[in-house]
Amino acid sequence: MKSTQRTQRHRATTLAAGALVALLAVAGCGASDTGGMDKSASDDKAAVAQEEGGGAEAASGPARSDGDGSAASGKGDGTAVDKSTPAATHVIRTTVMSIEVKDVPKAVAGARSAAEGSGGLVESESTERVDDVHDSSHLVLRVPEDRYAAVLKRLTGAGKLLSRTSEAKDVTDQVVDVESRIATQRASVERVRALMAKAEKIGDVVTLEGQLSSRQANLESLLAQRATLADRTSLATITLDLYEPDASVADEDDDPGFWDAVTGGWDAFVTTLRWIAMAIGATAPFLAAVALLLVAGRLVVRRRRVPAAGTAAPVPPAGPAEREDASTTPAP
Repeated sequence: MKSTQRTQRHRATTLAAGALVALLAVAGCGASDTGGMDKSASDDKAAVAQEEGGGAEAASGPARSDGDGSAASGKGDGTAVDKSTPAATHVIRTTVMSIEVKDVPKAVAGARSAAEGSGGLVESESTERVDDVHDSSHLVLRVPEDRYAAVLKRLTGAGKLLSRTSEAKDVTDQVVDVESRIATQRASVERVRALMAKAEKIGDVVTLEGQLSSRQANLESLLAQRATLADRTSLATITLDLYEPDASVADEDDDPGFWDAVTGGWDAFVTTLRWIAMAIGATAPFLAAVALLLVAGRLVVRRRRVPAAGTAAPVPPAGPAEREDASTTPAP
């Protein structure tokens, strides 16, 4: 009897232990499922917070550069930067030069041909007349970087080089930084779009749309910067000024001789006569007026003197003494 009771107690204890284990297993599975759901919700919230708080900083902040010039962008999409391949060098080349040529229109045609023949273009051109004989021209040429030296050599040989200033600016770090920021911004836009696809509340959708518009605007700005850098690094800029020599300046450089002295004296004599003629022409009206006044004055004076000389003064009658003197005076 006692053995039977022990057996029953043992079976009850075993059943109770099995039930407890089953309950614990079911509770563990439920807790695991709940924890997974909570973790997924917290990941979504963290992603939204990261997009709202750190997305702009990732888009606008400069990328970190390592020793070999490649950028460590810290992108959130898990893309690794290949440091084994060296980054290409990007250089902006500019040159400003002045050349004295015999014929400006001909030199302009040659410069245009050199730029277009190398695969470049003439960005701007302006020609003006300095005086009745001489011209000057200002051109801005854009030529491929690999033909830059050849075009400069051709332009320099067109005449006498007066001045030349060249500059080369390395913008490799800036190009790499812009590329890294573009990749980061694109990843940010894709994450915001993914969150918008999962959002259910209208407030969340409105907030995400604002974030998406801001990130797309930043992405377009970065793309424009990349296009500008690509244009400036692929095409070098040459600013060219063309002048014609002044004949008077060329004559002054030579030593004067006998014929130069004769021609100089003749020029001085002609110039003196010219100035005298100009002085006479300027004072002729006044001299004519003065001469007319003098003639009129003389005529008036003469008319006054002629009547006075034609009328003789009356002689008074002689007295007795004078008659006696006249009668006693012997005739000659």
